[in-house]
Amino acid sequence: MCGIAGIFSYHNAAPKVDNLELRTICNHMRERGPDGKGEWYSNDERIGLAHRRLSIIDTSDNAAQPMSTKDGKVVISFNGEIYNYKELRVKLKKKGYFFHTQSDTEVLLNLYIEKGERMVDDLRGMFAFALWDENKNALLLARDPYGIKPLYYSDNGQTIRIASQVKAILSGGQVSSRRDSAGVVGFYLLGSIPEPFTLYQEIKSVPAGSIVWVKKNNGPSNPIQYFSIAKIFSEAEKQQTLFKDGEADEIIHEALIESIKYHFIADVPVGVFLSSGIDSSVIVAMAKECGYDKLETVTLGFSEYQGKNDDETPLAAEVANYYNSKHSTYLLESDEFSADLPKIIDSMDQPSIDGINTYFVSKFASELGWKVALSGIGGDELFGGYSSFKDITKWVNTLSIPSKIPFLGDLFQSASSIFNMKTSIINPKFAGLLKYGGTYPGAYLLKRGLFLPEELPLLMDRDIAQEGLESLKISALIKSNMNSELHSGFSKVATMESSMYMRNQLLRDADWAGMAHSLEIRTPLVDAHLIRKISPVLVSKYNEKGKKSLAMAPRRPLPDNIRNRPKTGFTVPVSKWLQKDKQLDSWRNVQSLNQPNCPWARRWAYTVMNLNEWS
Repeated sequence: MCGIAGIFSYHNAAPKVDNLELRTICNHMRERGPDGKGEWYSNDERIGLAHRRLSIIDTSDNAAQPMSTKDGKVVISFNGEIYNYKELRVKLKKKGYFFHTQSDTEVLLNLYIEKGERMVDDLRGMFAFALWDENKNALLLARDPYGIKPLYYSDNGQTIRIASQVKAILSGGQVSSRRDSAGVVGFYLLGSIPEPFTLYQEIKSVPAGSIVWVKKNNGPSNPIQYFSIAKIFSEAEKQQTLFKDGEADEIIHEALIESIKYHFIADVPVGVFLSSGIDSSVIVAMAKECGYDKLETVTLGFSEYQGKNDDETPLAAEVANYYNSKHSTYLLESDEFSADLPKIIDSMDQPSIDGINTYFVSKFASELGWKVALSGIGGDELFGGYSSFKDITKWVNTLSIPSKIPFLGDLFQSASSIFNMKTSIINPKFAGLLKYGGTYPGAYLLKRGLFLPEELPLLMDRDIAQEGLESLKISALIKSNMNSELHSGFSKVATMESSMYMRNQLLRDADWAGMAHSLEIRTPLVDAHLIRKISPVLVSKYNEKGKKSLAMAPRRPLPDNIRNRPKTGFTVPVSKWLQKDKQLDSWRNVQSLNQPNCPWARRWAYTVMNLNEWS
């Protein structure tokens, strides 16, 4: 896990690369890579790459970056981990390639020489990289299938700037910090800014599972997608696989074991974030099954929850004891949250309503000396663990016809809003049920959204809200992650949850929160090879088991009280902090946020967006 940066003056009229600007961008990401830094510039000074290093695989100086081939024709700055690099290395050596390090970075260089841009098809891992090909006079940008690792760019028509963080690009002083209304609107609708938008007009995200070519004189190409979650599910639906007794269970077990083994590959110890949920407990159980006997686990607890149902620490400790891991518990006090709030917002890079829990458990893990931790992100998206899998499909089946009646949805919304304004007894999103609930994108927005589009003028200037909505096109954006070949409600919801909520919020939060403490967070349940192997099972009749099929995957099943526990989700006492922390008072100035039934996430979203950090 590292930080990468680059500047390419691709147009003849553009000035040469400013070394100080590139160095400033790179140094802004020092916490992403405290173990080393490096810079490389072409002879004509039209392209420069930089790197901050967190040493995980081949920790020697030989593996420092940017790294180039022996002839200097290909240079790479790479962030992430390639878990199958050893197998790829063996294959490349058989074809005559030489290696001078034990790093996965050198494998990427040689694999590019062998396969060009199609190298991405062979990679198993999380990655974002910038690779310069002198022969082509072109820069290749690439991002892993799920978008676990971030990569942002800003193009002014002459020069492109790239980095692992939005704020890093801004720190160079050559890119405007003017807000993008679509990014602001996207955040208020969903609690995170959906790709490819960012908070700033001049910075975009390289889409997940895509590559972008930046060629001399031509600038960046349109993104070329090489991986699609929707396509994986549609191909699995076409197979209509029938499984014999026990066959599906075995497929899931073997695929999970394989993924977990790959995610433990490192030249430093690897620990596990452990909650009281199924996902992280399964990772612990199967890690022990793989033979990782000296496993360390950590759990985050909150003083406000001690002795209450929301306290996850007793059950997590029980799982740790059951599987004999070396376990530590970190109890967070509200005073520590208040003290760390400025660093949290600074590290956040883009506004989010989540990530507080990951920030503090990462802080604790770092204090214990960890450099790598596994997280259970992705289990609910794969195995249908969210209530959205039932609710969205039910709404669409029930409301698809009524929602098509002209003006009916608007009338219902107006009447419900007036009633709620007087009584404050129903969820404000209920008003949009008929208007949005009849389509999958609309129902998803209703289920996952914070605010409805019609509510935005309560939070921001009406004209800016309208401009943002027109630019964002939220329904079309959600729909773009699916394809017309998807048939089952499960596949559609799984695709939306993975492509929207998980990618834009959970994975992005894991990246910034971990990197704030120089900790690499890995997600074995978010893996392109894993979903390819188990998707036929997930779309089959077998999937009626849902999360139970994940809970039963370990050879030594989870304890009954973990396996049969209703899903609650990991909660953070932000609601209480909003009431007593004077740093977080801005929400009180908005009438709708002062209503007794206002969800805490709405107040927190407004608070986060209105902190000075984003100015």
